[in-house]
Amino acid sequence: MKRYLVFALCVLVAYLVILGPFTRSMAQKPYAVKLGMIPHPTVLQLLFPDYQQLLGANILGRIILYYGTITDDEADPGKVQLSADYPAMSRAVHAALRLDPYNMDGYYFGQSILVWDVGQYQLATELLEYGMLYRTWDWQLPFFAGFNYAYFLGDKDKAAQMYMRAGELSGATLFKSLAGRYLQEAGETQMAIDYLQTLEKSARAPAVKQTLQVRIETFKAVLAIEKARDRYVEEQGRLPGKIDVLLKEGYLETRPIDLYGGDFYLEDNGQVRTTSKFAFAPPRRSAVDEFPAPSSDK
Repeated sequence: MKRYLVFALCVLVAYLVILGPFTRSMAQKPYAVKLGMIPHPTVLQLLFPDYQQLLGANILGRIILYYGTITDDEADPGKVQLSADYPAMSRAVHAALRLDPYNMDGYYFGQSILVWDVGQYQLATELLEYGMLYRTWDWQLPFFAGFNYAYFLGDKDKAAQMYMRAGELSGATLFKSLAGRYLQEAGETQMAIDYLQTLEKSARAPAVKQTLQVRIETFKAVLAIEKARDRYVEEQGRLPGKIDVLLKEGYLETRPIDLYGGDFYLEDNGQVRTTSKFAFAPPRRSAVDEFPAPSSDK
């Protein structure tokens, strides 16, 4: 215990020794670059074990203030506007969340800035997955991660996993529907069917149950095409190219129906797709709807 206190005291003295010159140096720099030096989170955890949440919030506050000053051109025309030090901001966000992994502000900031301003999709997603280890009840983290995987990283399988988790935590039908869709797009149609059937059995609202049934039946149609395609490839040594080929050569007895009203087709790589994208088209408005007849009331 005494050895630990001596070590902690030495670290604190060293930190205070360099703090003075560093503060004077920072005071001479333009305001926009004053993100400042942030000690390693392990050091802060050792020195201030009872104040980790406060320190984490303080670091995040400094990051947000820093970012605000370099992006607010009208606040003070006299300020020197410089490009953001994104690597330093990223390190600071990680340090803050190491101190307090429950602070949602860090994940919001990482998703907003690291993803959209910097293009660090993988880094931001890893930050979200780190948060999931602690904020186990929060559906927003897997929802954000699912979006990153689907939209930026092109990993349909991981997107499906994240949307499944978001759906389980929130109970939202939309996330569950997205999970099934991305499972199918990842080539896991049978898994998507099994997943949706489990949801359908536990659904209580008739409208939700019907929605899931439509998607299940449509995915079964997709699975029938996939099995026919695979048999064709195994016997013919090449992709069929079109669903019509599977019908003409007897690999499919009838043309599978998309209950969403679209038409199934094969992409160049053999993946089964549909023009409906597994969603009902919005009802078309007639001319009468758009231009209603004038009222006869006088």
